[in-house]
Amino acid sequence: MELSPLRDPALLTTTVAHAIGLADHSVHPLDEELCAWMADKALLLVLDTCEHMVSEVRHLAGELLQSAPGLTVLATSRERLDSPGETVLEVRPLPCEGPDSEALALFRASALAASPAATAVFADPARSRTAAEVCRRLDGIPLALELAGARMRVWSLEQMAQRLGTRFEVLSGTRAALPPRHQTMRTAIGWSHELCEPVERLLWARLSVFSGDFDIAAARAVCAGGPLPAARVERVLEGLVAKSVVRRSRERGAGARYRMLDTIREFGHDWLAELDEVRAVADRHAHWYAALCEAADRGWLGPGQLDWYRRMSAEHAQLRTALEHLLGTDPSAALEMAGALWFFWFSCGHVHEGRAFLERALRGAPEPGSARVQAQWALGLTMLLQGDMDGAQAMGAECVRAAALLADPERRLRAAYLRGVSILMPGDPVGALALAGPRARAAHEGRADGPGRLLCRLVTAYALCDLGRFEEAAEEAHGLREACADLGERWLRAYADYVLAVAALGLGQYGEAARHVRAMLSGKRLLGDRFGIALGLDLLAAAVAALGDGELAARLLGTGHAWWRTVGRPQMGSPSLTALRDQGERQARAAIGDAAYETAFRGGAAAPTG
Repeated sequence: MELSPLRDPALLTTTVAHAIGLADHSVHPLDEELCAWMADKALLLVLDTCEHMVSEVRHLAGELLQSAPGLTVLATSRERLDSPGETVLEVRPLPCEGPDSEALALFRASALAASPAATAVFADPARSRTAAEVCRRLDGIPLALELAGARMRVWSLEQMAQRLGTRFEVLSGTRAALPPRHQTMRTAIGWSHELCEPVERLLWARLSVFSGDFDIAAARAVCAGGPLPAARVERVLEGLVAKSVVRRSRERGAGARYRMLDTIREFGHDWLAELDEVRAVADRHAHWYAALCEAADRGWLGPGQLDWYRRMSAEHAQLRTALEHLLGTDPSAALEMAGALWFFWFSCGHVHEGRAFLERALRGAPEPGSARVQAQWALGLTMLLQGDMDGAQAMGAECVRAAALLADPERRLRAAYLRGVSILMPGDPVGALALAGPRARAAHEGRADGPGRLLCRLVTAYALCDLGRFEEAAEEAHGLREACADLGERWLRAYADYVLAVAALGLGQYGEAARHVRAMLSGKRLLGDRFGIALGLDLLAAAVAALGDGELAARLLGTGHAWWRTVGRPQMGSPSLTALRDQGERQARAAIGDAAYETAFRGGAAAPTG
């Protein structure tokens, strides 16, 4: 995994966990969960670009290697980790000697891509020797060779060789303290900078605020201004792509994403500081992504849900950067952004990270109001998925109290959901029904279904199941499912399918239960909801066991166990849901015997969870 977009070392463990498919749903320290998850696995963990957080990588790698004998860590960095047992392999520049050297081949390929007319240059033996000398003067560094090749569009080979005779810096001051290879790299980057139009240099500098990749809409919003109007940003950006300063992930158009390599971004950021624009551009970046979060919050329970899931997942690095900036410069905006991301933390597998950001945002902006209630609600959701029921109940009670003071019905509905589900999970369906039921019934009175009301309907259906009122639960869940389908919503609809499956099991309709839970799993896979997938596999096993297929039930329970491990916590649910799982296991063992059950369970547990 690439660590260069990661600017906060505190998020290293979360980033590693997410990359290997371990959801962060545990209240325990995440490094402990990582160690436990890797302990019995044979893995190669690749950590690319570690130099900006060497001590943190050293600490995490040491913990993981000590706990997981089958783990190998491959780290790339400009400096060694100095970790026990470390073997250092220096990645040397490309060989430059000979007419078929790798350095010359890369330089030639880059030059021909920039200017097909350069074919004649490399066909001439004398000029080919000059090209080889350019490669040697650039120390065989791949990025420097690529940038130099791109310059063949405007420079002759001889001009390039002459320029190499006087290595220069574009920025003020000297870099004599840098190692020779770093000086060579900055020289090559300096060439690119010198050959850019002034407006391209300006865009290069402003783009340095982005962590990882970005799209054209963000580039326009963040980088336009002064001599660079928004209408020109895409054309100027493509000019930087042509000069190999920026890389494009795919063809131009919808879905194209751009990024700069670290060394090029660092050069641009130095120039941004020279322009005295660091704060202004960082502000625009943060406010653009904060507005994106607000739009995603409004659109989450709708037909664009899957698109929002994919888009926000792609923007994860930018969301982190924006939140970090706002936490230090605009605490109120940070609180609003962290709260608007509730669906990202709660529904998309970023529970541990979300809790950390929300707690920081709430500490930084203690003023009462709607934004604070929203952030408290989102924090309660993360506590709920971590199994911190005491914390979730306390936060739910606080949300109910604070929301009652607001003229905001949606906040009151969301607070009722959190309070209701936080007492339902430990086993109080009567209390949960009393809280959520009246809000859910309002849906039958023609009131609009927003997120809060839909969530209250879900709690009501769950509580009715726990009370054994399966027909009423099925009716409520059917209504919820239809409402979600009308909205084009998938995430909550899948949980309606889950309740329908539980109700069908309670009514002895085992085939119907299996059908509903398979529909639930289909929705959860689309959204990468590991918690929901784990819940669904356990319930499907119970339905299959009731139908008499003990072997399949055992395999499903094994697969569910593997998914629960990726969630970072043991099976959870209300007591009645736990009882269903246990009943399914007993039925499966009775059908095929303990030995066959264990064999099938192990087979299921070995299934991939990616």
